[in-house]
Amino acid sequence: MADSSGRLHVYSVADLTGHLRELGVQEGETLLVQSSARSIGQVEGGTAGIVAALHAALGPTGTLVVYTATPENSDTSPLAALLTDGLDQEKLRAHRATMPPFDRANTPASPALGRISEEVRTRAGAVRSAHPQTSFTAIGPRAEELMTDHQLESHLGERSPTYRLYQAGARALLVGVPLWCCTAFHLAEYWQPEQVVQRYGCVITDRRGLRQWVHFDGLKLEIRHFEAMGEMLADRLPGLVTGRLGNAGCYLLPIRAGVDTAAEWLLGLPR
Repeated sequence: MADSSGRLHVYSVADLTGHLRELGVQEGETLLVQSSARSIGQVEGGTAGIVAALHAALGPTGTLVVYTATPENSDTSPLAALLTDGLDQEKLRAHRATMPPFDRANTPASPALGRISEEVRTRAGAVRSAHPQTSFTAIGPRAEELMTDHQLESHLGERSPTYRLYQAGARALLVGVPLWCCTAFHLAEYWQPEQVVQRYGCVITDRRGLRQWVHFDGLKLEIRHFEAMGEMLADRLPGLVTGRLGNAGCYLLPIRAGVDTAAEWLLGLPR
């Protein structure tokens, strides 16, 4: 966004903090943020400035949560398939034999999640959940509580931070991304009467410090029906607020109401 002189406007941390306040972000709350930093525009301090504004809006008693997933660490995910597309069997085996194991402290979040997730993950005091494919990271007084006990078979289910955010009355802030992209909505899939189980694989470090593949069964998570759900959510979701952060359009929503509405909508789909 340019000013009246045609120069590109640069947002300060104070500017963005003001936008967050106008949206309704409250001091002391727990907030899951999914974002496109580029959509916000130029910011003093870059991505660090955006995170500073989020911290300022939440205050010292608030908890900031981001999704720091690593879907590349897989033998089944669409991203893993894209990375190995065209490889013959020999090259595919070589690729999988050299994939680095998930390291909770050091493995970067997938670049597909944007720069803000990685900025939060690398901050002092950040706590990351232990799932090698669908981890979250949090900073704030509730971080340990929200990130604990993330079970392999529960990517985004009831033994994951997704359900703890639901229980905690947290909200989600989507910055420059569609409403249907809220990761927490996947929790609703675990509550459907008809479920498809899938075999998953990933690379971890075992208790002896050795690299190994592990395989486990978990709910087959879908994305195809979520885009169709977006218009319904915009019309029916209680507590949904729209606004902006810098140049980016934003949605602020209560996670519990969002997941409950998504679960009801999914129940109505043809089987």
